Formats: sequence, C-alpha cells, structure tokens
Amino acid sequence: MNDSIWYELPARDWLEGLPIGTGRLAAMVLGTTKRERVALNHEWLWKGRNRDRDNRRVADRLQEVRSLLQAGRYEEGTRAGNEAFANHTGERPTEEPRNRVDPYQPAGDLFLELNHGPAAGYVRKLDFSTGLATVRYRADNKQFQREYTAHIPKDLILVRYTADGRPFDVRFWLDRIVDPDCRPTVTADTEGLVLTGGFDRGIDFRVEVQYWYAGGEARVDSAGGVTLAGTTELVLATNIGTSARGDDPAAECALHRLDHSTVGLPGGWDELTAEHRAEHARHFGSIVLAVPTEAPDLPTDARLARMRQGHDDPGLVLTYFNYGRYLLSASSATATLPANLQGKWNEDLNPPWQCDYHHDINLQMCYWIAEPTGMQQYVEALLAHIERFVPHARESAQDLYGCRGVWYPIQTDAWGRATPESFGWAVWIGAAPWLAQHMWWHWEYGRDAVFLAERAYPFIKEVAAFYEDYLIEDENGVYQIVPSQSPENRFTASGSDFPVSLCVSASMDVELARELLSHAVRASEILGRDSEQRQVWQSILERLPALTIGSKGQLLEWNEEFEEVEPGHRHISHLVGFYPGEQINPDRTPDLFEAALQSLRLRLANEGGHTGWSRAWTACCFARAGEGDEAYEHLSHLLTDFATDSLLDLHPPRVFQIEGNLGGAAAVVEMLFQSYFEELDFLPALPVAWPSGAVRGLRGRGGYTVDLSWSESDLSEATVTSMEERTCTIRRRGRTYQVQDSAGKSVPVAVADATISFPAKAGVAYTVATKR
Repeated sequence: MNDSIWYELPARDWLEGLPIGTGRLAAMVLGTTKRERVALNHEWLWKGRNRDRDNRRVADRLQEVRSLLQAGRYEEGTRAGNEAFANHTGERPTEEPRNRVDPYQPAGDLFLELNHGPAAGYVRKLDFSTGLATVRYRADNKQFQREYTAHIPKDLILVRYTADGRPFDVRFWLDRIVDPDCRPTVTADTEGLVLTGGFDRGIDFRVEVQYWYAGGEARVDSAGGVTLAGTTELVLATNIGTSARGDDPAAECALHRLDHSTVGLPGGWDELTAEHRAEHARHFGSIVLAVPTEAPDLPTDARLARMRQGHDDPGLVLTYFNYGRYLLSASSATATLPANLQGKWNEDLNPPWQCDYHHDINLQMCYWIAEPTGMQQYVEALLAHIERFVPHARESAQDLYGCRGVWYPIQTDAWGRATPESFGWAVWIGAAPWLAQHMWWHWEYGRDAVFLAERAYPFIKEVAAFYEDYLIEDENGVYQIVPSQSPENRFTASGSDFPVSLCVSASMDVELARELLSHAVRASEILGRDSEQRQVWQSILERLPALTIGSKGQLLEWNEEFEEVEPGHRHISHLVGFYPGEQINPDRTPDLFEAALQSLRLRLANEGGHTGWSRAWTACCFARAGEGDEAYEHLSHLLTDFATDSLLDLHPPRVFQIEGNLGGAAAVVEMLFQSYFEELDFLPALPVAWPSGAVRGLRGRGGYTVDLSWSESDLSEATVTSMEERTCTIRRRGRTYQVQDSAGKSVPVAVADATISFPAKAGVAYTVATKR
C-alpha cells in the first residue's frame, strides 16, 4: 500500500527521476517517452586530482589561538584559528583557500530513442518492495513497457524494452555531459557499447553496455550508437569500472560482465528479475510496517500537492519512511563506500558541496535508521570509511594539533585524507567522536564481541587518546576544549568575517567528548582491558565542563550566553546529546532535557528547520521527547516543504540531499520504538494519525529484536527476543504488562516505578501483552 511511488507524466528533470542502485552502481531513470535518459553513477567515481593531499605542520600555533579564545578575544581567536588550522596554503590568506575535496562525478548517460508517435496512458512507477522501476504507455497501437532494475546479485543496471510482443524500432547510445576536464571516447559493436574517460591527474573510468535483442536487425553507426529495426525485445546490462583503487577499469567491469547465455532470450529476463527480487526482498524486507490508512487513488505528485494544500495524508508519510529504507538499500547493498550527500546519484560536474561527506551531521544522519531497522549490514561501508582514514588521521592529529590519536575533517571525499578543506568551518575536533558513535551502536545493537574488541574499541581508544592530549585544564581544574565550535553556527562577538565562531568548550563538543569517553570506559569494562587507562578516562569525565541553561530556559550552545547571529540556524548541534545521543534524557537529566526542548522551540520560533535534513532532525528530536503529534507535523512538513515530486529531499533552493530522506525515516522509528540504556520503550511517540498498526523486525540496543502491534492508539502486544541471556527491561509508560515465553508459560516480572524487568533466555520469543 505504501511501498511505491507512481506518476502519470515523465520526469521534467533529473530531480524528478526514479533512483535505482546496487550500492556500487546507481542510475536515475527519467522515463521520457521518445528519448529516454538513464543517468549513470559509480560510487568510486570521484575526480581524484587531490587524492594524495596533505597537511602543513602547524601545531606550534595552537597556544596562540587558545590564549586569544581563553581571554575572550573571540574575533581574533576565530581568525587566528582559521588561518592556522583551516588553511593549507601556508600563507595568511587574502581570500578563501581553494577547497581540495574532489567532486563526485557522473559516469555518463545511456540514451534510448524510440521511433513512435505520441504516447497516451502513461504510468511511471518505482516499487520499493521489488526494486523495479517501470514505464508503460500506448503509442502506435502498441503497449510499450520499460523495466529497469539495479540487479543486486549481478551488480549491474538492467533495462528491458518490449511492446506487447510486437516489433518496434529503437536506437541506443552512451554519452557524457560536456566536460573540459574529461573527453571520453565512445565505441559500439555488435555486442555492446563502451565509453572510456579519464580526468587529468585523476582517475580513469569505463562504462560498458551489453545488449540482447529478439528479432529484427541491428546496425552499428559511426556515431557510436546501435539501431535496432523490428525487434520485439531489447535487454541492456550497464556496468562501470574505475581506477580509483588501483585497478584497470576494464578489469573491474570484467568481474561483473554477463555471459551472453545468461540472458539468452526468451525467458532470460524473467530469470534475472526473479534472482534480483529474491535478493532485494532480503535487503528491503528486514522490517515491515503496516498502518491502515485511507489513501486517495492518485499519483504521488497529486497526493503531495493535496498535502501542500492542507490535506493530511498519513499514508504518504509512511511511503516516505519506506522510500528512505529503499534509498539506503539502493545506496548500500553492494557498496564499499557510504552514502554521500546525494546517496550515489549525481548528474553535475560541480555538484553542491562536491557531493561530499560532511562529518558534522549529514553522513551520520544517513545511518540513524540502519541499526534499529535490521539494515545493519549497510553500516559496514560507513565503518570502512571511518577506518580508511585512521592512518592519515593519526598524522593529522600530530601535524595540526600536536596530539596523539586521530583527527577527522568536517568535510571530505572518498580518499581517506584527513585535511581541513572548509576554510571558515574546518576548525573542529568533533568529527571523530561523532563517527565513533556508530562504532558503539554497531556493538550495542549487534553484541558482536569480536567486533567490539578488534574494531570498535581500538577506534574509540584512538579518539580518546586525542582528547587526553587536546584538553586543557583551566584555573578551576575543569578540562576545556579549545578551540571549539558548534557547527555551523556563530555568535556576534566573533565578528562577521567568518561563518562559524570559535570558542571555549561549545556544548556539542562537550557532549561528544562525554559520550566518547563514557563508551571507552564501558568497552574497557566489558572487555576486561586497560584498567589504568579506564581510570584516566573516568577522571576526565568527572572534570569536563557542565552543560548550562540560559536566561530563556534554553540549553546554551556555547560557553557563554552569546547573542546569536542567526537564532533560527538550521543546525541544532548543541542537541547532539539529546538526539541522537542519550546523555540528555528525561530521567537522569530532566532539567537539561527540558532545556534542550526549549532550545529546539526557540530555533523553530525563529524559522529554524529550514532545510530538509534540519527538519528531519527536528522530527527526530520531538519523537525522542515523546511528542508524537509534533514529530508527525514536522515529518509532514518534510514532504510538503522539502521534497521533489519524486520525494527526494531538498536543501534550498533545490538541491538533493539524501540525509533528509533517511533522517525522516529515522524519525518514524523513533516514534514507534526507543531503546536508550538498553531499556525497551514501546510506542513512545505514537501520533494520533496512526491509531492502529503493526511493525515487525525492529532491533533494540542490548541485542533485541522486537515486533509490535497496537490498536486504539495503545500497545496491544510486543514480541521480544534477546540475542543473549540477560535481564530484559521495559519502560512501562503507565501500562500493566504480562509476559509469556514461547511455550505460553507466564514469566515472573519485577515491577519498578517506571519499568518492568524479567529474565530472558537467548533466542526465546517472549510475548509482552498489556492488561486493559
């Protein structure tokens, strides 16, 4: 019901296309009738000119910057900090130094041109549950059908054209946008098309298209295209290779090239799609959410238009949730790189922000949904990205700040080079600890002790080592973080020359340090290692600055109550400990929890949340706070204010950024289920719009899988299975629970003020029912 989007018109531009992808490869299907364009991408196709960039050694300038900031000379300190630590030129810049992040590049376009008259009865559809995009219409008394799939097992983009078994004429070819830095060569023969290209001082790439056809005659033309006359079926398989990891692009293509007997015709397509559907179901079917809704029988763009006119459409919000899961799957299934700012899709030579990896919210938000929805295998590409940086991040920590451990940049690309590239924004040490959160979550949800010992804990220790050297003790014995910032915001006292203020111990940096060091302590305890080091970390934790509440009841963003330049700023960085972190919570820090909510409300009162990803984070925060209707309202605005007709998330003015889609999906999960401190919390923020429903396949911290059903806006029943023998704790929310094991026997329950608990055996499914 809520697992597809469909339209009665072709896409007007790339942003209205239908995205498909395997993770390694991606394509945007526009679905135009006479001339179709399939825009192609490869996850490793970054220009590559700056893949060996490095840092200057400037750690000797740290004390100068610290002295200015500690003296309250924020304007001078901000300037000095950027000139020292965000500037790779070695000069005092008179203008912003060149950004060396390599842009993510389009591989090219597959064009198909049909020889027929005007089209009627047009329908274009993307089915999330099958991963198939289709286009159907009538022309010349024939029913034309096109099918597109990113075939996960074969790791190829497949296209099929038919016309009711009747003959049709088609020409197809490869091309690429005009690019002064790349002049591709295109060839064609009786077996396929090939486009080869390369960037000066960068990487090389190759696009291959194999084709099969039934009946008719094929003719290869001198322009590098193939014309088929009188065929009844055409199947194309698109493959791409790059030299990004040292291989010949043709060698990568050879690993995935189809044997011609695989398709064979007839019947070959059906076998291929059956294989794909089975594998896609394993990926997309990790969680199933069913909420009865009355949806209008209208195309998706028409439903979105109704929402923009003020009509509620709970089903379309659920479609957005499923679309987010689909986009993560299509960005990740065979991937070795994480999703970038646009997932794996991009048509521009100079995309906004280089279509890069932003480590100050955007990349992290892409993976908030992964662990709790059973898509944890997709986190591997993110973890590999984190680990890829470690060798150079160690050098950077020494070169820039004279510290042990690792330092990660706020903005980067695929090459694992920890260099500050965003002059004005780049002086920030919080990227590594925020990324480490995903290492901890992967352990916390999955309980893989080998992963904790061999990957998560070693990285957490690297970040902790940086803090040990970077923190400085003030006159009161408090460990301060200097320089510090609250991405990407500023206050008036730092002047107007730079977009972000440097300060002493911004709240976000304190929260990230506290969380990272807490996880270091806990991991050390679990593994029984480093007891002396654990005491060092515990001592630091006890002496970090306290978070403070301002005159308006808000959580202060910086070390003082500064006048904000932009009170409605899109970032809510100081709320990272509220969500997605857990240290600001209603039970253990109630005053700070209310102050964080007040900060959020003040942001919104000043027109905050004015980008797609910012509105998604807002929805997540209200869900975390248990305010389901407020979270639902912001999710609705995410669609009406920040989505294309094809539901791709937008950053103003009209830039696709995938994290808004994935953050919106995370908000839905947060409304239905939370598991902070390994306590299971059922329906903590259920909106009025979803009075009944069921969800299967949730995962909780502590190694749980959870299924839920509800009616009349309250829980009916939950099924809880633990990966290990342990005490299972469930938050009561005023409910009276009874628990049975898989044999139907009652399980004794210990009741506390806010929770119940019971002994759970590994692998046993316990039914938790409410007494009404």
